[in-house]
Amino acid sequence: MRIPIESSTSYRGRNSRPNLPALAVSVLLALGVGALGAIFSPALSTSARQWYAGVSKPEWLPPQHWFLSVWLMLYITMGTAAWLIWRERYHRGRSAAIAAYAIQLLLNALWPPLFFGLRNMDAGLFVIIALWLTIGWTLREFARVRAAATLLMLPYFLWVTFAAAMNLAVWKLNP
Repeated sequence: MRIPIESSTSYRGRNSRPNLPALAVSVLLALGVGALGAIFSPALSTSARQWYAGVSKPEWLPPQHWFLSVWLMLYITMGTAAWLIWRERYHRGRSAAIAAYAIQLLLNALWPPLFFGLRNMDAGLFVIIALWLTIGWTLREFARVRAAATLLMLPYFLWVTFAAAMNLAVWKLNP
């Protein structure tokens, strides 16, 4: 039996319209977190660049110029994933998924000021491990709501896994 739809705002499972302004806000929020972190990074901060140049690093560390493009792509996919979850306004798991996403975004914003700004490798390692765990929680909550959002977050989870390994290696090399 078909249910007649009488207006363009009727519920049809998901929002029927893509709501591109909301997508833009979601992506810009994620990019804003990235921009905040970039302020403290060696790419934009002279003091962080000088300090980080003197830090012992593992040989397998990728070139510094990779980080901007990788993070840019990750923040765009993160914002898109969050938007996909936000669109599921009638799903009962939506609130938990958005809460997990917000917490991991906060932890993501905390890491650069701690590691590069305060030059505190211990606190950086603690926060990146908490971030990694929170991204895992976010993936679980996103999977309950929309699989496509989970797939968009997987590269971020893998990159933070690699970043945590980098942070651990730098922490070990600089007692």
